[in-house]
Amino acid sequence: MRRIRRGHVLVAALAAALCVPASGVSSAQGGPTMITKAGKNEGTLNLIAWEGYTYKQWANPFTKATGCKVHSKFGGSSDEMVTLMRTGQYDAVSASGDASLRLIVGKDVRAIDPKLIPDYKNFIPQLKAPSHNTVKGVHYGISLQWGPNTLLYNTKKVKPAPNSWGVLYSSKYKGKVTVPDNAIQIADAALYLSKAKPSLGIKDPYELTASQFNATVDLLKKQRPLVKKYWASAGDEIDLFKSGGATVGASWPYQTITLQAAKAPVKDLIPKEGATGWADTWMISSKAKHPNCAVSWIKWVSTPKVQAQQALYFGETPANTKACKIMDQLSKGSCAQYHANATAKYFNSIKFWKTPVKDCGNGQSNCMDYTKWQQAWTDIKS
Repeated sequence: MRRIRRGHVLVAALAAALCVPASGVSSAQGGPTMITKAGKNEGTLNLIAWEGYTYKQWANPFTKATGCKVHSKFGGSSDEMVTLMRTGQYDAVSASGDASLRLIVGKDVRAIDPKLIPDYKNFIPQLKAPSHNTVKGVHYGISLQWGPNTLLYNTKKVKPAPNSWGVLYSSKYKGKVTVPDNAIQIADAALYLSKAKPSLGIKDPYELTASQFNATVDLLKKQRPLVKKYWASAGDEIDLFKSGGATVGASWPYQTITLQAAKAPVKDLIPKEGATGWADTWMISSKAKHPNCAVSWIKWVSTPKVQAQQALYFGETPANTKACKIMDQLSKGSCAQYHANATAKYFNSIKFWKTPVKDCGNGQSNCMDYTKWQQAWTDIKS
């Protein structure tokens, strides 16, 4: 099953920052040690994953090669994945950026030396030590796949071609706009305002003071009458563009590729303000009964071939730059379609999801945490 629906519900607030020693193999104070080597595989691996992340196309060859039989529990949301990990019944999880920090702060996952993963050196620099899975230089997981949130538009109805997120807030397209039904959409609006209204002083779309937050929420409330539908799945948005119900919206590359394959007149782009994006990380439980198989799994799914297979199966972008060639062998032109061969400028324009907390990252604690984001999103849509 492709990534068509994800219940991303971010944590309300994080505890104090982890205290990580400058050297040695210890992770958080009183927490489990860092995994610096792997021993003999235990023969079994219990995973929590987004549906399809353990697809037989690469899971069966993994079992044959390593002897680790994969057992999967599919999570319906990040909240559910965190809860399941805390039972101690699972060895690893494919955590999104909204779950990974919770698991780190809760000492539910072990740090891992990326040197254990041979293909780590081939990852795009932006996913070697992202803030959603790396704390004070200590890695608590290895990135897997990612995707940007792009601006999608009907080339026949939206003229001139847009280059800014501002088109989503234009009355010109009233009733023809669609955006995700997700409170993290507040960050997209904040990113736009960071450039459109620099006087607000927004530096990070996930770190908003009360005045910055209120300005962002006000923009989204003004957008509300323009919105045809807040989409919950990629299929929702695809149907809207096929039917003409929407002509411009926030999207993922998967929707664009699917629509273009159906001959719909659409294109997407990263606007001049940049874009937000999500990334998933494989993380090993601090209570894992089969940690060696878990390490072997992360090695396996980090290889170019499996990265390419997963990217095409889900409509995602691989972290491993070596996957590009294989993607094109499997599906001509797919590397460019999913922006896997994009420039550093493109990658650097992506602001990956992270949990909004009170700590503004500058020594102050006057930012709006995610409880405020959730409350505001409900109010925006009402």
